Amino acid sequence: MKTAFILLISVLTSALLFGQNKGVITGTVKDKNLQDLLIGVVITLQNEKDTLKTRTDIDGKFKIEAPVGKYNLETYYLGYEVYNKYNINLGSGNAIVVEIELEDQSEEFGEVTINASKLVKATDMTTPLSTQKLTAEEIKVNPGGNFDVSKVIQVLPGVAGGTSPNRNDIIVRGGGPSENVYYLDGIEIPVLNHFQTQGASGGATGILNVSFIRDVQLTSSAFDSRYDNALASTIVIKQRNGNPDQLSGNFRLSGSEAAATLEGPLGKKTTFMASARRSYLQFLFKLIDLPIRPDYWDFQYKINHKIDSKTELNFIGIGAIDNFKLAVPKDADATTEYINRSNPLIKQWNYTVGTSLKRLIKKGYFTVALSRNMFFNGADRYANNALMEGPKLLSLKSHEIENKLRLNVNKFMNGWKVSYGISAQYVKYDLDLFNTIQDELTDSTGATISPAINFSTASNIDFFKFGAYGHVSKYFLKDQLLLSGGLRSDMNTYTKNGLNPLETISPRLSTAYSFNDKWNISASVGSYHKLPVYTVLGYKDMTGELANKNLKYINSIHYTVGSQFIPKKDLRFTLEAFYKDYRNYPVSLTDSISLANVGTGFSTVGNDTYASTGKGRVYGVEAYVQQKLINRLFYIISATVYKSEFSGADGIFRPSTWDYGFVFSTTMGYKFKKNWDLGVKYRISGGQPYTPFDLSASRQNYLTSGVGTLDYTQLNEERLPVYQQFDIRVDKKFNFKNVSLTLFVDIQNLFMFKTPRVPNYTFERNADNTGFKTTDGNPIKSDGSNGIPVILTDPSATVVPSIGFIFEF
Repeated sequence: MKTAFILLISVLTSALLFGQNKGVITGTVKDKNLQDLLIGVVITLQNEKDTLKTRTDIDGKFKIEAPVGKYNLETYYLGYEVYNKYNINLGSGNAIVVEIELEDQSEEFGEVTINASKLVKATDMTTPLSTQKLTAEEIKVNPGGNFDVSKVIQVLPGVAGGTSPNRNDIIVRGGGPSENVYYLDGIEIPVLNHFQTQGASGGATGILNVSFIRDVQLTSSAFDSRYDNALASTIVIKQRNGNPDQLSGNFRLSGSEAAATLEGPLGKKTTFMASARRSYLQFLFKLIDLPIRPDYWDFQYKINHKIDSKTELNFIGIGAIDNFKLAVPKDADATTEYINRSNPLIKQWNYTVGTSLKRLIKKGYFTVALSRNMFFNGADRYANNALMEGPKLLSLKSHEIENKLRLNVNKFMNGWKVSYGISAQYVKYDLDLFNTIQDELTDSTGATISPAINFSTASNIDFFKFGAYGHVSKYFLKDQLLLSGGLRSDMNTYTKNGLNPLETISPRLSTAYSFNDKWNISASVGSYHKLPVYTVLGYKDMTGELANKNLKYINSIHYTVGSQFIPKKDLRFTLEAFYKDYRNYPVSLTDSISLANVGTGFSTVGNDTYASTGKGRVYGVEAYVQQKLINRLFYIISATVYKSEFSGADGIFRPSTWDYGFVFSTTMGYKFKKNWDLGVKYRISGGQPYTPFDLSASRQNYLTSGVGTLDYTQLNEERLPVYQQFDIRVDKKFNFKNVSLTLFVDIQNLFMFKTPRVPNYTFERNADNTGFKTTDGNPIKSDGSNGIPVILTDPSATVVPSIGFIFEF
C-alpha cells in the first residue's frame, strides 16, 4: 500500500517537475601509471539531446550539472588515450562520483595516434588477455542479480554458478570456488558472502554494497604477480570515493532486504561512505511457512583522506552477522524433514578492516596496506534440529584470523612498466568440534548392539606467511607487440617445506600482438600456487597430532591463447582457448578421493588426513561479445565449453564437481524514453556431476548424520539435467528536486524452468506427519532398518519475484 501511494504521488508530480530537474556528475582525472592529477582535461557529457563540456581544474577535479537522463562521457587530453564511460544514469538524487584514469598514448612523428582497440578493452599492460570488467551501473540493473556482485559476475565468460541457484559458488574455467581471490581497494577480502562455507568462497548472498563500487575486474588467467593464492581467478573490486560536496545517500528496499547508504565530506580533504543492510527473509519465510529462517546484517565503510597532493589514505571496512535457524512447517513432508535434519543451525560473523597509504614518487607511486580479517563459524545440529531438542549431534566453533602487511611499488620509465613488492601475514586458526558419526544401535529389547561413535577434536595453530614478486611490461615494434612477465614466490612457517622459496617459484609470461587498431592476438603461460585451506592444515587426527603438515602448495600451470576484435569503440569480441594443469591437489587418505571431486560441503573440507598427490586438468574454449550502451541498447553474450577432471589416489581422471561441460549466458538491456529501463538475462549450463548413494550405509547412518552416505565406487558417474533460467527486470525512475525515486520489478525464472538438484536421502513420513513410516508399523529403529527410504529428486520450478524501490537524496 505504501509503495502504491508513493507511485501515485510520483506520477502526479512528475509531469510538473520532469524536465526542470538536474543532476550532478563530479570526479577526478589521473594518469593511470603515475597517479598524477591531470589539469585541463576536456570532459564531454553527451546524449541524444544535450552535449556539455568542462575541463579539470588545478586539482584534477571536474563537475558538470546537466538535465537528468542517460549519458555517455568522453575525455580528451593531448598525449593520452581517449576514455569512454557509457550508460551514466544521471538523476536528481545522488551525485555520480567517478574517478578516471588515463593511459599515456605513444607519439609517432609528432602526432598522437589514437588506438581504437584500447578504448573499450578490459585488459592492460600487465594482463593482456583473460580479463573482463563490469561497471557499477551494469551490476545494479542486472536482471536476477539482486545487486549482488557474485551473481552478476556469472554473466562473464568462463564463469558458472554453484551447485545450487541459492549459492554464490563462483566457478571460473572449471576451478573450485576456493581457487578465487577477492581484493577490495587492494586489500584481500576472504569472506565475500553471507553463510559462507568454511574453506570455500561460496555462500547464500553477497555482502558488498553496490553503491560503493566503481568497477569489478575478473581475470581468469595471466594473473598479475602481486596477487597470491589465485588458481582460478582474481576478482579486483574498486570502490569510488564519497561525494566531496554535500551529504547525500540512498535507501533501498527489495524483496529480501533493506539497505541504507550515507556519504559526504568530512572536511576539505576527507570524504566518507557508510552503509548498513538488514534482511527480512526470515519473516517472509515464516509467513509462507517454509522451514528455513535465514537472518543477516552487513556493514561497510570507506574514508578517503588527502594528506597532500602526493599522499592519500584510505580506511575501509566490511563485515556481516549471520544466523540460520529452522522451524517445523504446518505442512511438513519428506522434503522439509530432510531440510530440518541435514542443515545445521548456523551462527557466523566476519569482518575485514584495512588502511592503505598511497604516495606518489618520481615516475610512479607506492602503496602500503595493513589489514585484519576474522571469520567465526559456529554450527550446531540436534536430533530434533528445528526445536533444538534431543542429543546434540554436531557442535562446531572455529575462528580464522589473518593480519596482513603489503608493500607495492609501481614505476613507469621510458615505456617500461615495473612493479615489485613484498607481503607478510600472521595467521591464526582454531577449531573445537564434536560430531556424532554413528548413534548407539540397540535391538528390540533395548540392548546395545553397537555403541555410539563420536569424534571430537580441538585444534589451535598459528604461523607466518611471506611473499615477494616482481613484474615488468613493455610495448615493442611501434607498440604492436606487448611483452609482460613476472615472478613470484610464497613461503610459510607451518608446512614441512614451507620455508623453501624454490618450492613456489611462479614464473609467468604474456604477449599480445596488434595487427591493426581493431584486431590482436595474445597468449600466456604461467605457474600459480595456493596454500591448502586452514580447515585442512589445522586438522588433528585421533592421536592429537597435526596430520597435514606435509602438504604442499597446490600448483596450477595455465596455457592460454586468444584473440580480440574491436570493430568500433563500443563493441568487443573475444575468443580464447585454455588448458590448466593441476598438481599437488589434496587427496583424502581415508577414501582416496580428491577434494575437487567432492565439492565444498564442510564434511569434505577438513576433518581428514590428506596427501598432495592429486592431479587435475581443465581445458576448453570461451567466446564473449560485449556491446556497450551508446544509444539505447546494450548486451553481453558469453559461451564456454570445457572439461574439468581430477584424479585421486588411483591416478584415474574423473569429472570434478565443477565439470558442467558448457555454460552460456546472455544479458540485454534497452533504455526507453521517460526513464523506463528493461533488462533480460538467460543462462543455460550442462548438468553437474554427482555421486549416487550407498543405500545400505545410508539407511544405517541417516538418523545420525541427517544425510545419505555416498558410494565412492561410483564417483561422479551420474549427472544432473541441464540447468536454465530466464530473468527479467523493469525499472522506472522519477526525478524530483534534489531527490529521485526508482521503482523496480525483478523476476527470476520467469518461464518456470525446473531447477535440477542433487538427490537427497531421507525416510518416508507417516500419514499424520508425527514421525517416520516404517515397514513393520513399529517406531523406527536406531539403525533405520525398518525405515522406508526416499530419494528426493524432484526439481523445483520456483518463480522469485522481487518488487522494490531506491530513494536517493
